[in-house]
Amino acid sequence: MASLSDLQAFRDTLEGIRFSGVLTVDYDGKRITYRSQAELDSALDALNKQIAALEGTTRTRIVRISTSKGL
Repeated sequence: MASLSDLQAFRDTLEGIRFSGVLTVDYDGKRITYRSQAELDSALDALNKQIAALEGTTRTRIVRISTSKGL
């Protein structure tokens, strides 16, 4: 498994690629070609989850639902 600093560096690279619109990444002598922007976003999400797990943090999601009959 890669170290936290390696994962963060790769995430920074992927974010730069995502915003530039390029779908091919050369990293540490490896070439990765993504088929779509959605696949690139999925890879970033998975990478962010790995980083959060190594840092010991998780995202907390709170959903509040409020309903009314309008009376």
